[in-house]
Order: sequence, then C-alpha cells, then structure tokens
Amino acid sequence: MKVSVVNETAHGERRVALVPDAVAKLRAAGPEVLVESGAGARAWFTDDSYAEAGASVVDRAEALTADVVLLVGKPDAATLAALRAGQVLIGMLSPLTDPELVTALAAAQVTAISLDMLPRTLPRAQPMDALSSQANIAGYQAALIAATEYGRFFPLLITAAGTARPARVLVLGTGVAGLQAIGTTRRLGAVVSAYDVRPETRVEAESVGATFIELGSVGPASGAGGYARELTEDEREAQQQELAGHIARHDVVITTAQVPGRRPPLLVTEDALKGMAAGSVVVDMGASPLGGNVAGSEPGSTVVTENGVTIVGAAALPSSMPSAASSMYARNISALLQHLLADGALVLDGGDEITAGVLITRDGAIVHPALRPQESD
Repeated sequence: MKVSVVNETAHGERRVALVPDAVAKLRAAGPEVLVESGAGARAWFTDDSYAEAGASVVDRAEALTADVVLLVGKPDAATLAALRAGQVLIGMLSPLTDPELVTALAAAQVTAISLDMLPRTLPRAQPMDALSSQANIAGYQAALIAATEYGRFFPLLITAAGTARPARVLVLGTGVAGLQAIGTTRRLGAVVSAYDVRPETRVEAESVGATFIELGSVGPASGAGGYARELTEDEREAQQQELAGHIARHDVVITTAQVPGRRPPLLVTEDALKGMAAGSVVVDMGASPLGGNVAGSEPGSTVVTENGVTIVGAAALPSSMPSAASSMYARNISALLQHLLADGALVLDGGDEITAGVLITRDGAIVHPALRPQESD
C-alpha cells in the first residue's frame, strides 16, 4: 500500500501532513511513503530529509496516485479532480461547514476520513486528536499576539524609571486553546482570569494559574463530546450583559469559543468594546467566515475601534508555527493510520467507534450520520 503526502494549496498554509520522523515510523508499519517534492519546504523540512527517512520524493501527479493521500486541510478543485474512485483521502476536511465538498467526495467515490470529526472523549483516541494538538499551538500564538499588540508590559516591573503594573488578561473559553493561552500569558507575567459556561473546567483553569469567573445570570451549559451546548437567546443576552462588566476591567481579552459546524457564540459585544479602555487588546480565536466571538472582528485582520481598542481576528494560527504544528499533526495522523492498518492494509471497520467517527464518505455514499441529509416527514 502506498501513502502519499502532497503540498497544501490553501493560501497561507505552511503545514505539511507528515514530517520525516513520522515517515520513518509509518514505514515500519508497512506502507510505502511518497512525498511530493517541496511539500515540507514551508515548514523547513527538506526533500533530502524525507528521502533519508525512507520516503520516495515524487512529483504531484505521482503523489496523487497513491492508495492513501494525506493532507492537513481540504483539497482544492484540481486535487479533487485528480483523485480516482476507491482512493482514501485523509485530512481535516471541515465536513460540517463544507457540505459541497462532502457531496463532491461522495460523487467521486473517494473514501474520505476527517480528523476533525474524531470522537475526542475516547481515551484511546487522544493520540489522534488533531483538533487539540493544533488548538494548543493556537492558544500559545494568541497569547504572543496579545502581548505584542498590547502597548505595555505584561509582567510587573519595578525599575528606576518607575513601576509597571502587570497586565490583566481575561480568557473566554477554557478548552485546550484557552488553557494554553492562560498558561502562556501567566508565564509572561500577566494576572489572568478565565470564564467558561462549563463549570467542570474551573479546576483546569485554576491549575494553570487563572482566577475563574462565575456568572450569576447563566447556569451550567455543558454539552455532548466535551463541548458547550448552545445557549438560548435569553441566556446569551444575560451572558453578554454580565460579561461586559468583567471585560471592561481587563486590558487584554482572548476569546476561544467555537461550536463545530455553527457560528461561534458572540461573547464581546459592541457595548462591551465601548466599555474597554483605549489601548486594550482583544484577540478573537473564534474569528471565521461564519462570524466570531467579538463584534467587528474579521478573520486574518486587525482593526482598531473608535475608542482605541485593537481587535485581532486570529485566523490560521497553527500555520504561523509550521514546524511545531506539522510535527504534532504528523503524530496525530500517524496514530490514526496505525489504528486503521492491519497486516499493512487499511481496514475500515464501521463497528469501531474511532473509524465510524472519522469516516465521512465511502463507496459513493455519505456515511457519517451527522452529514447525511435528514429525511422529511
């Protein structure tokens, strides 16, 4: 069986699906590995390093003939057109937000596997959890961006020129990205508070140095799969109003709340932004084409409000650390491949929870329950 790695085509994407270390480990499990020339260059992995690890460095056309094609993100139209029936495509395909791609993959009779659909609460799935590994990097980068944009020091400094008080940082959402943002801003010397609608995350937030904020207006909102449930309209309004008071008392706000396949919840409203002091910074990790956690944020852009608050729409943060992000992703995708391999061949057992969770299309059909069209009454 041949497994290939191809160049990413999305604008600004610098990651690669396998790094040389992962190639060597994967070859030990049986598959032959092909790497498109230049696939790792933007993450500082050379063709020679792949060859030394045992991969065959080939052109794109040959790489796309492999039995299994590995990507980080979604294939573009040209890549999809080059795939043949029966091939397996593995990546973070965002099927919940791109139904057209899912339909096209099924029509092409490509077997599609999406790591971002992994059932993350299964302990044995943790080594394959690409969402968590990439969120870890995103949270770290968001903290660094906040420190860079903030025009003052993060730590307490006592100098001959005077004393600088520590920055007050508020992190909204304490999943993997939020916890990393808390830990990193704390290491930079900030005083950090955190909020999440899931009260069970309090212990984790406090363990990395945050003071956990509780809102009296909104009750627990834990949902399935470790995510928060969607709030009702009344709950959202109450949450936004109470949060505004806390937001106004902080110099930096980092928002991390996302809901798979849906618009991210609005946490920082226009009124909340108006209540912040000039020079404050808001980093919106939820910024997306669907919307963001912060009013007026735009993915990939930085804007300054009339009252001097800097809003950073923090999109594609893992790609800004391509070497580290690629190495972590390569471990995730390698772990999934080794889970699916038996005697050197790919075995897709629909009765296995992990396989059933990540399998999107097969034999010309959309097979994931969350993606199949709902039957009308």
